[in-house]
Amino acid sequence: MKSDIEIAQAAKMKPIEAIAKEAGFKPEEVELHGKYKAKIKLSVEKRLKGKKQGKLILVTTMTPTKCGEGKTTITIGLGQALRKIKKKSFICIREPSLGPVMGLKGGAAGGGYSQVLPMDEINLHFIGDMHYITAAHNLLAALVDNHIYQGNELGIDPGSIVWNRCMDMNDRALRKITIDNGEYQRVSSFDITAASEVMAVVCLSMTLDEMKKRLGEIIVGYTYSGEPVTADDLKAQGAMTLLLKEALQPNLVQTIEGGPAFVHGGPFANIAHGCNTLIATKVALGMADYVVTEAGFGADLGAEKFFDIKCRQGELTPNAVVIVVTTKALKHQGEKEQSLAKGFDNLKKHCESITLFGIPFVVAINKTTSDTKEEIAAIEKWCHEHKIPVEVVDVWERGGIGGVGLAKKVVELCNKPSHFKPLYQLDLLIKEKIKTIAQKIYGAKDVVFAQEAEDKIAEIEEIGYGHLPICMAKTNFSLTDDPNLLGRPKDFTITVRDLKVQAGAGFIVAYTGKIMTMPGLPKHPAAENMDITEDGKIVGLF
Repeated sequence: MKSDIEIAQAAKMKPIEAIAKEAGFKPEEVELHGKYKAKIKLSVEKRLKGKKQGKLILVTTMTPTKCGEGKTTITIGLGQALRKIKKKSFICIREPSLGPVMGLKGGAAGGGYSQVLPMDEINLHFIGDMHYITAAHNLLAALVDNHIYQGNELGIDPGSIVWNRCMDMNDRALRKITIDNGEYQRVSSFDITAASEVMAVVCLSMTLDEMKKRLGEIIVGYTYSGEPVTADDLKAQGAMTLLLKEALQPNLVQTIEGGPAFVHGGPFANIAHGCNTLIATKVALGMADYVVTEAGFGADLGAEKFFDIKCRQGELTPNAVVIVVTTKALKHQGEKEQSLAKGFDNLKKHCESITLFGIPFVVAINKTTSDTKEEIAAIEKWCHEHKIPVEVVDVWERGGIGGVGLAKKVVELCNKPSHFKPLYQLDLLIKEKIKTIAQKIYGAKDVVFAQEAEDKIAEIEEIGYGHLPICMAKTNFSLTDDPNLLGRPKDFTITVRDLKVQAGAGFIVAYTGKIMTMPGLPKHPAAENMDITEDGKIVGLF
């Protein structure tokens, strides 16, 4: 079979105006960016207010391997399959970050015959949202240091500054830097753009005014007397909004089968909240009968944050969940024995976690060419024994037709009542919210808080932000905070080493284990195999 990039290059795309018209957008709501990409103007959201909303389906997965389990491919394939059974569907996924694209995991445009197009442009610079967000973030960083250099009227304590620089690339050399502005030196670092609070603000804002307000609420540091200093104090939010005005508009592209797809927003789920933009999801819900979206990594990360952060802030009610499994992931979670059967313990925990939110779900077996009939049958047998709906999916090789069974099952689930409820109440103390997530979603016995975390919790509650939801920063390779503990560990503790209030985003980040906000590249980055020919043909992109 051809590679993903070869399949994408051979596909015949429709003009984006045709995709927009079929989806239901008016010509004046579509801002073209070339022949096959467009931004949808924010005015569409006002037009759709009060309109009947479609059904919302979340695609998540069990604990994934380093290369992922094809969650985005299943998301796109399911959207295509729903169209095969004559349902009006819309796909909402995140924008790729150049870090994974140039690193190990690859892009986020799907694969095989379940891709969004133009795949090469989406995986590279796309329409520029990542760069807009990077620029706005770094403008604020520059304004902070410039304010101190110019006399420090606000009395900012340089040692208290929590606003780092950022860039859209994995670069471990920038995890620790020294800033020297001529007046003082301080130690800082770079974060990857996907972890920026500005990214989260864009992803959770519905209007320019709301985005500007949220940007103004970002805490950059503290005064010598311990008072928070915000972007509003630095008069930064206006200029930041100027840089982000295009970034807030949803990006419309198409699937390989000509269906509409929003690719908008790109926070990671292990260090941020891991969901596409709220505005793209809400607009899609007003345009289609079924909206399929995804949340990063396993249900312990992206799905929990989708429910407790995005759905809570956006007043969304999800109707069904798809949990993607692969034989590869099950064997990996089977530890040293590479036991498929032992890996079921991990899958079972993720199923139990989804049940806690009151939403019906189905397990989707993402079939690959290397799977045996016996392995597929074993997964189906386990699901039947545990009374869990299951469907075998082959959308990578067959496109939408390979997901028709899953599409029919999802429609059936969406016709059932959704008893969705968040995992915890916001009026709980910070520690109690963290313990609830760790114990109910991860299966932890207890949570240990380092002294620095204890101090941050006291500080956050004292300045009035204790009511915010929690965004856990945790390894995506294990249910624990140790990436080497596979399967379904028992009697473990989660260690919270630090916390940071992201007041603009509207949540508190709790850092566990050795999680990094600036990932690194592997020994042999994917970038080594990428090239472009004299006639402009891209090779090596996946």
